[in-house]
Amino acid sequence: MRIKIKRGDKVRVISGSNKGSEGEIISINSDTNKAIVEGVNIVKKHNKPSAQNPQGGISEKEAPIHISNLSLITPEGKTTRVGFRYEEGDKVRYSKKTNEVI
Repeated sequence: MRIKIKRGDKVRVISGSNKGSEGEIISINSDTNKAIVEGVNIVKKHNKPSAQNPQGGISEKEAPIHISNLSLITPEGKTTRVGFRYEEGDKVRYSKKTNEVI
């Protein structure tokens, strides 16, 4: 599966329990086709007491989301699909809705 979104892109979740949430991509795992989006799909992790954290406790962090559930956002705030084309010998990504180079 070709991954058409990159780290730093602004995306919107289009399906699942976090549908409608927006954020910036922090990282992408191409082996599992999942991405971590800032501020989306927050899960709680219970930590045992340790030398660094003697109290232990509950921490919150972002969990990965499958890239098929994410859609790129244009500068106008609308979701779009991403395509590839060659311009002047360079391969570029473009928005299929507005036909602009990303």
